[in-house]
Amino acid sequence: MTLYWSIRRELWENRSLYIAPLAVAAVFLAGYLISIVGFPARMHAIAALDAPQRQQALWLPFNMAAGLLMLAGMVVGGFYSIEAMRSERRDRSILFWKSLPVSDTVTVLAKVLVPVALLPLYTFAVTFVLQCAMLVAVSVVLWMNGLSAQPVWTDLSFAHRTALLLYHLVAVHGLWQAPIFGWLLFVSAWARRAAIVWAVLPPFAAGTLEMLVFGTRQTVAVLENRLSGGGAEAHTMPGTFPMDPTTHATIGVFLLSPGLWIGLAVTAVFVAAAIQLRKHRGPAG
Repeated sequence: MTLYWSIRRELWENRSLYIAPLAVAAVFLAGYLISIVGFPARMHAIAALDAPQRQQALWLPFNMAAGLLMLAGMVVGGFYSIEAMRSERRDRSILFWKSLPVSDTVTVLAKVLVPVALLPLYTFAVTFVLQCAMLVAVSVVLWMNGLSAQPVWTDLSFAHRTALLLYHLVAVHGLWQAPIFGWLLFVSAWARRAAIVWAVLPPFAAGTLEMLVFGTRQTVAVLENRLSGGGAEAHTMPGTFPMDPTTHATIGVFLLSPGLWIGLAVTAVFVAAAIQLRKHRGPAG
């Protein structure tokens, strides 16, 4: 229960976590509604395509919506993590929160669960509602122009793609990228100023030094792997969009992959360090 109210506190203090994705979805939906005015005229050309090309043409705006919200979720989660610990020291609210019967462990766990668990699920919910609205809107436009919307519903495979989207957000944007959020949270607890610089500088310096000394780029490859979604660890057909029908979720492979558990172990180290720092850090001077 204490953890639940600690998470509620994070949402109350950081309204951009849920307002920003909603704003992105609203802007995209407005643009989509304008664009589908001429969709009935394009429907005849789309219907003449073969099945894979037709599916790709119909699903393109839905992919764009999902991709844009995924990016928004990553950006919001990153900025939240880098400020999660610093903001309470900067405005001295840490003194108030430390006076409450809530441990540092619970407080930091709540902060890391927001980008790792809550934000991916929220991004999925917003994306699902947005795509449903898009599907209904294009169906209404076709119906008003005397055309059937059945081919759209059939070719889109909406339920299958939605399940793939949920898996991708939870597995990749949550669990696989957890070390990134853990690192940002640790930097937020450690850095007294210029936290973004300290978050970027060590990985950049390590990657540059490795390339200069050894001529390899393993550090860069690891970072790219975490940011891009894990490739074959998360799904077959790496390189395709998460909701592409040719993509198949490999849940068993993902859960048994060493990369996942190494990443979670690294995340646990960062979180433990952030807890210890919060215990001994007071307001920023």
